[in-house]
Amino acid sequence: MNAPLKTANGLDHVVAAETELSHIDGEAGVLIIRGHELPELVRDFGVEGTIALLWNGDDDFIHSRPRIQQALGAARLASYARLSRLLAATGGLDVIEGLRSALASLSDDERESELIVAGAAPVLVAALLRRARGLEPVAPDPHLTHGADYLRMIRGSVPSAADAAAMDAYLTTIADHGLNASTFAARVVASTGSGSVSAVAAALGALKGPLHGGAPGPVLDMLDAIETHGEPERWIEHALEKGERLMGFGHRIYRVRDPRADILKAVLKTLKGNPRLALAERVEAAALSALAKAKPDRRLDTNVEFYTALLLESLGIARHGFTATFAVGRVTGWCAHILEQRRTGRLIRPQSRYVGPELRK
Repeated sequence: MNAPLKTANGLDHVVAAETELSHIDGEAGVLIIRGHELPELVRDFGVEGTIALLWNGDDDFIHSRPRIQQALGAARLASYARLSRLLAATGGLDVIEGLRSALASLSDDERESELIVAGAAPVLVAALLRRARGLEPVAPDPHLTHGADYLRMIRGSVPSAADAAAMDAYLTTIADHGLNASTFAARVVASTGSGSVSAVAAALGALKGPLHGGAPGPVLDMLDAIETHGEPERWIEHALEKGERLMGFGHRIYRVRDPRADILKAVLKTLKGNPRLALAERVEAAALSALAKAKPDRRLDTNVEFYTALLLESLGIARHGFTATFAVGRVTGWCAHILEQRRTGRLIRPQSRYVGPELRK
């Protein structure tokens, strides 16, 4: 007789893979990428260096970083050359669904498909955001950094050095984050032997769910409501009394402050004249105080989405493009996990516990 199976709804505390890519210490509030903490990556590696680290490891970082930057620039150009075909099936879809549809039209059989999808993502999202405003797409500049070119393709002009650095820092900060839902989806598909395009399309399907990648926009909706109300403390107290969730607070893994929140807050302060920063800091303080009183047995702290919303708003990204912009950064981490799954993994095939009716006679 088979041994009884232990059930873990949501797979909490279940180890499904061994990885060299990222480690989260939820009790200490630390995120490590291949042995490096986030502040070092933002300061010294940049987005291309972080991609080189994730894809190639520390030993080849110095040499692979310029190759990655050159290859990503070429991949953006190649994606733009077939943009009309890629966008053909996106009519009537919102930005994140348009990105999913366009990427899914690529072939799994293409060489270096990880570079192809990583290069295509910013080109497609920028084109979809411009289309929503009735504007034509802008061709990539392969000589710019990944973040700077993404902003340029959205705006139609080269961003300031501060804006480019802020976008690069954001894409670096959110590149990888353990075995979250979308990354796990990508690894499951990769474990079947399917290609990177299919695995990334599956990850996008998971990301667009509101419980995973859909909260930065609602953070701004919350700030809009609080700004109209005029009293953050009273608004927050009333929301908690009604059982509403405060967007941008709490995390499935972190029991303390999300380390990405501090990085993005610091980056936000390098940008000029954000009119909402003072309000956001007041809302943050009020929310943390109210949550500590309302839920003393559960630590709910600021997560990455709170300052993501403010940063992307400051950079001129429309809030309906927030999740897709997150995907522009996270696709590089997905690809790293896909490559690792191919090298070290096996078919992912968990079991379930049957709780249905007994055999009918």
